[in-house]
Amino acid sequence: MFDLDWKAKMVSSNIPSKSPKLSNKLQVSIPVPFRISNVSSPLLTSPSASKAYDYYLRLPELRKLWDAKEFPAWKNEGFLKPALHALEITFRFISIVLSDPRPYLNRRQWTRRLQSLTTSQIEVIAMLCEDESDDKTAAGTAPIVDLTSSNGVLTRESSAAEVWKIHGETTVVNRTSEASLLPRLATWQKSEDVAQKILYSIECEMRRCPYTLGLGEPNLSGKPNLDYDAVCNPNELHALKSNPYDHVDNPENATLYTTHQILESWIQTGKQLLKRIASRIDNGSFEAAAGDCYLMEKIWKLLGEIEDLHLLMDPDDFLHLKSQLQIKSVNETEAFCFRSKGLVEITKLSKELKHKVPFILGVEVDPKGGPRIQEAAMRLYTDKTEGSKVSLVQALQAIEASLKRFFFGYKQVLMIVMGSLEAKANRAVSCSGSGSGDSLSQMFLEPTYFPSLDAAKTFLGEFWSHEQDGSRSTRLAK
Repeated sequence: MFDLDWKAKMVSSNIPSKSPKLSNKLQVSIPVPFRISNVSSPLLTSPSASKAYDYYLRLPELRKLWDAKEFPAWKNEGFLKPALHALEITFRFISIVLSDPRPYLNRRQWTRRLQSLTTSQIEVIAMLCEDESDDKTAAGTAPIVDLTSSNGVLTRESSAAEVWKIHGETTVVNRTSEASLLPRLATWQKSEDVAQKILYSIECEMRRCPYTLGLGEPNLSGKPNLDYDAVCNPNELHALKSNPYDHVDNPENATLYTTHQILESWIQTGKQLLKRIASRIDNGSFEAAAGDCYLMEKIWKLLGEIEDLHLLMDPDDFLHLKSQLQIKSVNETEAFCFRSKGLVEITKLSKELKHKVPFILGVEVDPKGGPRIQEAAMRLYTDKTEGSKVSLVQALQAIEASLKRFFFGYKQVLMIVMGSLEAKANRAVSCSGSGSGDSLSQMFLEPTYFPSLDAAKTFLGEFWSHEQDGSRSTRLAK
């Protein structure tokens, strides 16, 4: 049940003389957001359902690959390894789609959607690599293969290398991964054009990075190659391509399984990134933390793009698979997505960033509930002397927006794929006083995680509105 009664709260500002334009006599009526009552925590789900989800996706085995520390000196291994796993699984997904014999499959749209998803993933991976070069403690620690030092001599182990000359006498040696599926897709007639586009995307996105991925991209800059096979371990990863329900005769089985393996891999990257955001804020590295926050915003958007793949699945085949796998809600308000323990964790970590705001602003929470944090936020916005802090608090709110957008989008996907009744959409909002909101609706209808920042912006907006009205009145009087 939703309490839709809005209560007004008068907030006054005590901005010091450093910001004289903000009058402490100005009062703004700021509404208190509505409350969602009688709803259990939206992040709770049945342990047995979560266990079945993990078993279906072989997540315990995937986590072993993610957690394996092959390069102790490389700080970014925990971020990049699951991201590269997601990319490699996407290559397998392309192969699955192009090999699908169903005549009614919309192969063109599937290809376009997977190309777009691959490009989005490469963009985020490139941002992770680029940020690594800016971190003095992490720069130069990635496992790379500097092939420019070989003087064009190929060893027997590097049979997949290419040699050419640029800028006169400069010799470039570019080694291609021998275990990844992408170079193989580039030689298959059905996927050649898709693979070439991906390779050029890698070339373009990695331009500002200290190294490139080594998947067969042109590498016109002659940069070192990441030791992709050693980091990603494609052979071990593709050994997990079969799920425990492969005996289920349904063409959408591999589609569903692969989609969620990609999703879980990016969730793992997001989890590591959120931990680094909290650590960097605690250390006062606000500019670096802001960059990570905007990166996390992109990961939330990427998760939504992955979920949208369900829209291309054949309705009859998918619903048949749902019945075969016995996928069903345990109760009326449980959302399917919360069976993912990783998604639940990154949701909690994203929301808990709100506790970092007082530290960022350099104030303590007023035990009496006063507007101390709001006033500090207004000073920050108007003084314009601490750009890194402004960027950080804006980025924190960007994470909130992308998180809520993900859950809103997921609810729409769920209704389209399974039908509104199955998705419990009829319980989304009840204002009669007897119903309750489902867990997905609760996620994107929650009040803002940053009420003080919201109040500060509301106050400033009203202030400038009053200033504008005052200036207009003065001009008219003249």
